[in-house]
Amino acid sequence: MPRPINAEKRVELLKQVVHYLQHHGLAQMSLSPLAESIGTTKRMLLYYFGSRENLLAQALAVSRPDAHAMFDGVRDTAGLRQAADALWEAITVGEQSRSIRMLLQLLSLAATDPEQYGSLAADTVEVMIGPIASAYGRLGLPPQQARAQATLLVSGLRGLCQDRLVTHDVARTDAAARRLIKAAVAAAD
Repeated sequence: MPRPINAEKRVELLKQVVHYLQHHGLAQMSLSPLAESIGTTKRMLLYYFGSRENLLAQALAVSRPDAHAMFDGVRDTAGLRQAADALWEAITVGEQSRSIRMLLQLLSLAATDPEQYGSLAADTVEVMIGPIASAYGRLGLPPQQARAQATLLVSGLRGLCQDRLVTHDVARTDAAARRLIKAAVAAAD
């Protein structure tokens, strides 16, 4: 009978994996160098996470903004604005700002290697779109329009974040994000 997985050890390994990926990226990620870098073995990573793909999925899951926490309480346009502002802050200066590079790499890899990364990237996008579309739905938008607005908000902010990472132009990207959020909120009126 296999011994039970040590949950604390698993959480600690996942934190180390996220830190590694934030600094080394996702492209060409191999379990052996990753394991060596964080002081464990490939075998232990597979024991705790099952596969490279599952490890990557879990690392992305714990490092992205919690869209449900941000948008589930939205009941009016003021709440939508507050949630969208919180999302922008999270991906640019908050806890997830270091991890946004992983998401951008994943999306890029999915475009060039859809067989390996496409499903994970699509799931990662949907995790953000779903709760935001639900918020728009609660504000009265029909489902298709709610999903389109959520897509516009998420993709727009993500694109601005990528622009900021490349150009380091904080003032311009913040101004653009404020305009995008204002338009996104106005669409719900």
